Amino acid sequence: MQMILQQAQKMQEQLMAAQAELASAEVVGQAGNGLVQVTMTAAQEVRAVRIDPKVVDPDDIETLQDLLVGALQDASRAAAEMQAEKMGPLAGGLGGDLGLPGLG
Repeated sequence: MQMILQQAQKMQEQLMAAQAELASAEVVGQAGNGLVQVTMTAAQEVRAVRIDPKVVDPDDIETLQDLLVGALQDASRAAAEMQAEKMGPLAGGLGGDLGLPGLG
């Protein structure tokens, strides 16, 4: 029984370390060959948006909006991949769903 408790405590420590790492690790999503970039943490907190002035056209807001959506989706996909990479082995040891997007 003591061994099981030690294993559970070790897994909890690993889980907490992985969550902390995901909260600070950043990914960048882009659209339009990098004309629009979104930086977010692997925990999917948006940190920055960069828009190249070339795509700012007051007569064509729709294109800029589409590029923003594409960059956000790309960053979200990269964040989910990082979550799966960091948390996947831990999630398997805990029986599955940890309530994190992209896992379960």
